[in-house]
Amino acid sequence: MGRNKFSQGEIDAISRLLKQKCSGNRFQQKQVRHTLRVDYEFNISDFNIQGQAFGPDELQQCVQRGKIQILDDSTIEAMKAKRARDKARDEEQRRKAEVESGTQTDWQQAMKEWNDWEQKEKAGQS
Repeated sequence: MGRNKFSQGEIDAISRLLKQKCSGNRFQQKQVRHTLRVDYEFNISDFNIQGQAFGPDELQQCVQRGKIQILDDSTIEAMKAKRARDKARDEEQRRKAEVESGTQTDWQQAMKEWNDWEQKEKAGQS
C-alpha cells in the first residue's frame, strides 16, 4: 500500500508519468511503474480496477472521488519526514531483534572490538 495524499506538483508529475506509461513499450511501462513506486510511493494497483488501464484520466477521477487527496507542500514534506523517521526506527528495531536472536552480527560492536584489539596490538609493539 502506497500513499494516497500528494501535493499538486506530485499529482502533475504522476499524471505525466502515467501518460508516458500509456504510450510506451513494455520496458518503458516497467520503468514508469518503478519510478511511481519508488519516487512517489504511488501504486497503480491501489487505485485501478483490475484489468483496466490506468492513465491520467483515471488519476483525475480518483482525485475527484476523494480516493486521492491533494494537500499543501509543507504538509506533504512533514508527512514524508515522519514516514522516513518511522522507517528508520522500524529498521533499527528489526536490526536489534536480529542481533539479540543471533541471526545477525552487530557490526558496530564488532568494529569497536576490532579497533580495541588493533590499539592493544600497536601498544604491545611499541
